[in-house]
Amino acid sequence: MHSIGEMGRDSGLGVSALRFYDRAGVLVPARVDPVTGYRWYAPEQLDEARLLARLRQAGMPLADVRLVLAGWAGADSGDTGLVPRLLDGHLRRLERELADARGALSTVRALLEHKESSMPTTTTPTRTARLTVPATEFAAALDAVRFAVGNDPELPVLGGILFDVEGADLHLVATDRFRMAVACAPTGGHAGERVQLTVPTPLADAMRALLTDGSEAVLTVDGDAVELETQGRRVAGQGLGEEFPDYRRLTRLPEGRRITLDVPALRRALAGQDGERCALVLTDTVTVAADPADDIEAAGGFDAAGDRVGVNPAFLLDALAAGEEMQLEYVGPRAPLVLLRPGTEDTFSLLMPCTLDA
Repeated sequence: MHSIGEMGRDSGLGVSALRFYDRAGVLVPARVDPVTGYRWYAPEQLDEARLLARLRQAGMPLADVRLVLAGWAGADSGDTGLVPRLLDGHLRRLERELADARGALSTVRALLEHKESSMPTTTTPTRTARLTVPATEFAAALDAVRFAVGNDPELPVLGGILFDVEGADLHLVATDRFRMAVACAPTGGHAGERVQLTVPTPLADAMRALLTDGSEAVLTVDGDAVELETQGRRVAGQGLGEEFPDYRRLTRLPEGRRITLDVPALRRALAGQDGERCALVLTDTVTVAADPADDIEAAGGFDAAGDRVGVNPAFLLDALAAGEEMQLEYVGPRAPLVLLRPGTEDTFSLLMPCTLDA
């Protein structure tokens, strides 16, 4: 017999997925210990689990997956049997969806091209700014957003940190699409128009390495060039030269309810998660949902009353590194979660929720 951990490792499904498929009646363990709730799988179920993993990787609906597994377990393996027909039907459905997606994206491209061609031609003003920033606060702002920088080579503009200078504030912004972090540092000496520049990650990291004391740093932006100088040391380079997404639009959310977090307890609970998603239970505090193998599941329930939302535990741990006192603002199960420190409205991070099915 295989334990659920062995089964998850050898099949590629993962423990949380196996628990889901058990509750859904798709892949039920051969034996469940009546005392501990531990699941045990028969050796022949390993091939079935591997097949299930591939079917879900291919995006087959769960209803069809059930029939394929039933056919797999029986004798339906011929060219005219149910299983081949289900596979062929799913492939045709994927091809139709791909054709529809291509058509929709072609329409979007045409709309973008029309918008660009109809916009009046204007001369882009040279972006220039020279301002002073307290090194300690500049360093804290860089640290607060660094974890959210993207690393997708197809989206190079997300591989940097936006420096947004407006009035007396320097906003720093980073996003990898699944999370976004925003921080603010006070400045002095800039009285001109708003200036924005996306600084590549290596250059931003080099700037952070200079900010080691409480002195003031001088930040200069001249077109796509940027320079930081402090205590006789300087680092300079070029911005990414691409337009960063409008983060103000992305962070404009309805007001939600705020919950004070027990940060140390939440970190410990998240550190014990072994998958790419877990469920949070939101009541007057935030906890990680009970392990489905414990007595809660054995009793036929899952959790006490409270909103449930799925998150990537590693991403949430990154956001919780911002401080020991934090709050979570909850708008709804499909809206981004907002994490912020009490009394600080201009430094926060957003985390996109994920679905809780397998």
